[in-house]
Amino acid sequence: MASPTSPVPLPAPFHRRRVLEMSGQKVLTLLLLLAGSVPPGGSSGARSCSSVAKERCNFICNCGNCSDEDQCGYLQGSAALGTSFTCDFEDDACGWQDVSTSVYRWVRGHANLATWGTGPHSDHTLGTDLGWFMVTVSPPAKTTATAWLRSPMMQEAAATCEIRAWYHLSGSVLNQTEWPVLRLAMAHTDEVVELWQSPGHGGEGWHQLVAYPGQVTGEFQLIFSLTQPPMSGAELALDDIVFRNCALQELGQQVCGAEESRCSHGSCLAQHRFCDGTDDCGDGSDEDPTQCTSFELCSFEQNLCSWEAEAGQPAWERNTSLNLGTEYGFPTRDHSSSSRAGFFLHVGSAGSTARLSSATLQATNSCSLVLYCHLHGSATSSLSISYMTNFTKYLVRERRGDLGSLWVRERVDFNVTDSFKVLIEGVAGSAGTVAIDDLILSPGCVQELEQPSTALPSLGGADPCAAAEVACDSGECIAAELGCDFAATCADGSDETRCGATTFEEGPGGWHDVSVGRLRWELQRTTEPQPAGTILTGAFLTVQAGEGQMVAAAKARTPLLGPSGPACAMEMSYHINSSTQGFIAVSIADHTAGTSHVAWHTQGQGSTAEGHIHILLGERSRPFQVELLALVDLQDSASAAVDNVTFVQCHPDMVPPAATELSCNFERGMCGWYQDQSSDFKWVRGTGQGQGSDHTTGSGYFLAADPSAPWSRGERAQLVTYPQEPAATAHCLSFWYRLAGPQIGTLNLKLWLEGAEETVLWTQRGTQGSVWHRGRATLPATGQHQYRVAFEALRDGFLGDVALDDLALTVGPCGAELSCSFEADTCGLVSSGQQEWLRQSNGTGTTAGPPADHTTGTAAGHYLVVSTGSLPAGHVAALTSQPYQPLAPAQCLAFWYQLSASAPGSLRVFVEQSGVWRRVLAVSSAEGDTWHRGHATVEADEDWQVMFEAVGPGGDHGYIALDDLHVSDGACPEPASCDFEWDMCGWSSPADPRLHSFAWGWKSGVPLTKYPGPEQDHTLGTRNGHYVHFDTSVLGPGGTTALLESQPLPAAADSCLQFWYYMDIPEHLSSGELRVVLQSTAGQRTLWSAVGHQGWSWQSGAVSVQSPSAFQIIFEVTTRRWPMEGTVALDDIVYSAGASCHSSPEMPEQDRSPGSFVAEAVVGVLLAIIILAVAAAGGWCWVKRRGPPGAPPAEGSSPQGFDNITFRDDKVIISPMPKEGDDN
Repeated sequence: MASPTSPVPLPAPFHRRRVLEMSGQKVLTLLLLLAGSVPPGGSSGARSCSSVAKERCNFICNCGNCSDEDQCGYLQGSAALGTSFTCDFEDDACGWQDVSTSVYRWVRGHANLATWGTGPHSDHTLGTDLGWFMVTVSPPAKTTATAWLRSPMMQEAAATCEIRAWYHLSGSVLNQTEWPVLRLAMAHTDEVVELWQSPGHGGEGWHQLVAYPGQVTGEFQLIFSLTQPPMSGAELALDDIVFRNCALQELGQQVCGAEESRCSHGSCLAQHRFCDGTDDCGDGSDEDPTQCTSFELCSFEQNLCSWEAEAGQPAWERNTSLNLGTEYGFPTRDHSSSSRAGFFLHVGSAGSTARLSSATLQATNSCSLVLYCHLHGSATSSLSISYMTNFTKYLVRERRGDLGSLWVRERVDFNVTDSFKVLIEGVAGSAGTVAIDDLILSPGCVQELEQPSTALPSLGGADPCAAAEVACDSGECIAAELGCDFAATCADGSDETRCGATTFEEGPGGWHDVSVGRLRWELQRTTEPQPAGTILTGAFLTVQAGEGQMVAAAKARTPLLGPSGPACAMEMSYHINSSTQGFIAVSIADHTAGTSHVAWHTQGQGSTAEGHIHILLGERSRPFQVELLALVDLQDSASAAVDNVTFVQCHPDMVPPAATELSCNFERGMCGWYQDQSSDFKWVRGTGQGQGSDHTTGSGYFLAADPSAPWSRGERAQLVTYPQEPAATAHCLSFWYRLAGPQIGTLNLKLWLEGAEETVLWTQRGTQGSVWHRGRATLPATGQHQYRVAFEALRDGFLGDVALDDLALTVGPCGAELSCSFEADTCGLVSSGQQEWLRQSNGTGTTAGPPADHTTGTAAGHYLVVSTGSLPAGHVAALTSQPYQPLAPAQCLAFWYQLSASAPGSLRVFVEQSGVWRRVLAVSSAEGDTWHRGHATVEADEDWQVMFEAVGPGGDHGYIALDDLHVSDGACPEPASCDFEWDMCGWSSPADPRLHSFAWGWKSGVPLTKYPGPEQDHTLGTRNGHYVHFDTSVLGPGGTTALLESQPLPAAADSCLQFWYYMDIPEHLSSGELRVVLQSTAGQRTLWSAVGHQGWSWQSGAVSVQSPSAFQIIFEVTTRRWPMEGTVALDDIVYSAGASCHSSPEMPEQDRSPGSFVAEAVVGVLLAIIILAVAAAGGWCWVKRRGPPGAPPAEGSSPQGFDNITFRDDKVIISPMPKEGDDN
């Protein structure tokens, strides 16, 4: 039997999706709670399917398998979200159909990493490029165009029905003044009524819409429409449509309480909800006209009844949605008939107060007023309900802010000892509307037989302040934006006294309730003595029963705040006594971006929990509001409350003492760096959590950004410095980074110069292995301008992690870059000669060059190129590096080059030492239109430089291009040979995301939970040795292969490839396969393969290689089905050109034993001692000055006890070298 608490089981998704779901379960539960109710959705009474046709798509599972609630615009459940009555578009369109009448239309699609940045970078359900959504497609039209998306026929929605969905708007429209409009409408009977409309602003990312259809009788359909202005090129994606609390109450007798009455079908309802204008029972019995004759209802369909509107401007005006139009903020229908033609009252203009009063009523203790209010479009609109007696006004209830696009039920009781009038006052904020409908006075509200001519109290003189000003308590006026900006502007400081910082002893302190459901926040005072240590004393804000008709969390907001500084935080005391389904949360609503993010939450534990918390709000532009949300079951004696709210360090100019401390190892905190709070994709300070140790000590702290973190949907995570004083000289920022995982994205370092566009100083994309690498970038002199620096991790890859550690800032430029992809700049290489080398991409360049760079494999990637067609024969264009330091006795200079197919000229490479230039490479043609790898071993004992010379051919249209320059310690191996101890030796995984393949990783044998692999390499036989590896569990719809490619190799008549491989694949999963493939102009052919489980040790492989043309060797992991758990690893690849496998040294057929490793280690140590003794006299000084060379760091091998002061004092003077060589 299907039920809301246990959604109908769905087919298990593939492994990668399952991992994401499990890791995000706690966050997902919170989001469901924030949405208003758990369990969500409809009813579980599985009845006979005989009447399925007339009860289909009514939010009730009438069939045992809930098949009657399938393809209804929702499915019976979403496995990924854990919600009932949901369409996540993962399997199909759930019955939604495009009904557009032009080429502008809706289609089902998914994100494409190959076009990252031009649309949603991920879906909303899974947060990856594998998830599906509905999206509009069309070239920009010359006229206004609309795309229509229609649901199947639904029926019978309850008054509590709520529709939530997520939308993502992208395209050039984000830079335009006229925005596309997304609308959700309902077609019912013969009328189409709008339920929701998008605001005319917003930012990037996913945004949530919430719509309330109200109680609907009979059949209806929903329609999404997107209208785009001419030539806007807007693209909108729609995902995760969820229907909550939409089912009518089921038949069945319930035991009713003392203050409840029974509906006709047997359910119980609070007595004060009978005759209140809402069909709560679902069968109309609570609104039976014969039972409600004694209630006085005014629907404004004919007139104002006995109510009187004060003349003047603004005033309450009787109007309809048909007449007002479709501007954002206006009611889209009345409440009485849910029709565009129905009447209501609204405040005609913004600014002052509109007043509506009742007839004079007799003194009473049993009079109540129910009304429905609509406050939407402005955070400053307000509606107040008071009573007036003896010319004195007494406030009973006030609603303030934006409650959403719905009619909200409000009810107040009057206990008055004299005759009185009810006074309803409305103030519409800028761009907002205040409206009321269906005013219902209970039988206890009896009019005086003789109506005295009582005048309303005067509002006083004209407002002394202008429209864009607010008044201080002292009477002076200040600009409205100076209120609640964390700095006192009024002489008496009153502009900051009602902004949310309060003990609640003198009132709500600026907090106002914006609840629309049956819970609300109210001020409560405790007069009884409280036990010592109690958090709540005196007055505090607590959750009480509300009067709204929806099933939703209680919500309260501050006024508009800001702007705030990076260190801004809110502190408060909280109390909660609830089951695990209850919670308290704090969220931040950013009105500029149109987003809301949960900043803190705590769930009930079945007992009382109290505490005082510090919640980081961060740097935010005006306006934003802080929201308090809570959900508890008051009938179960649960409670939730907050007290003692303060804001600390919130002024924009407020900076902490460590703001200028950019050198940081994160052992004691964040130093002068802070987390940008505008995205839910964040950097996290931690100690590893399975992805590897820190760089400083091997057991300390570092920063990491995981794109698959639960419920991360933002595009970027930014780590930013506080504003820095102008820099008169250049500085060098060095750092250690890690880019690991089979599909990881981009890490950028950016300079934000005051008054200028941001500049990318350094960038790296794609996996670099689970080892630390050093990066450096020169921060230029900034003249008289302040500046900030930001590390930015992009979610343009979803499997892996990005990490940062050991940042160091030193005076002076960085010098020669050891690794340069030319994505950010030329890395200090200087062009000279008769033709200039240019940095460009194929997409933006003006000089002929490669169609794609080598780094990214796309037209957007950058490289250096020189046009040799304009170089006379024999003339040269030179490119010279900055000096490199000899960090090891031998270093490997590697680079990638491409020569045009016709008349390229020639490329010569020289290395300079002590003023002597030595040629190390010359090439005049390269087979195929592809990138080739060049390398040279440099043995130097002092600084050296490299120079690239392009020699003109005397022809036309030729070019020579360079990319991915890299200098590493150790001699260069032979092409396609590698032991992976220093780097990847030119082996790489294709960068082009259109290939739908994953990348191999590079790591040591140190066990990592996130990146499994053998616990010792083959080369050294230790945990500190390195190899390449691949975790097969990620294979699936996102990619069914993992490719590892060699550099292009010349034609071979008879050569040999030898390697060691490790395949730990469960024996029952025999579909996993490791292949060796030869790829050339003739195509691909498989030379060798191994299938399934191959044991838990290193195995040897050898294969003969012959090719009449240039070729590449590819190691490919593939599977015919998934999920496939397992690990494949490679080590000690040896390619012997011109030597057959029969003439090559024999490789053992099985792995070496541990004993052989020990023997080899002993012999190696003895040899090392002898060599060091012989070399000590001549090499001692060099070793002392430079330190020993080290391999890439092995996780966990560094010394302990490293703090930030020590780091700042010694790290900055040590030459850049791998970690084992650091003198810590």
